Amino acid sequence: MSVQGEIDLYTVPRLQRELASVLSAGEPVRLVVDLSGVDFCDSTGVNVLLAAHRQSREAGGDLELAAPRPAVRKILQVTGLETVFTVTDSPAQAVGS
Repeated sequence: MSVQGEIDLYTVPRLQRELASVLSAGEPVRLVVDLSGVDFCDSTGVNVLLAAHRQSREAGGDLELAAPRPAVRKILQVTGLETVFTVTDSPAQAVGS
């Protein structure tokens, strides 16, 4: 899944719907979220990604983040979420592993 622009209070409902549609079957899914096009992510975006990660894990799958830009990577580092999510430098790297 590729995400573009800003993930914030105004755009998070759409992201939440998209993630829910992929994860709703309850089947184990390995989902890679390409963040290379994301300029900004606020706490509402982080919470949606965390909830989707938890839902994926509960179903036996995983949610990985690929290619976060420096501003988004900084948020992951400061909050300690780089240790929660698998974060790769590129979508191809995530898909190839």
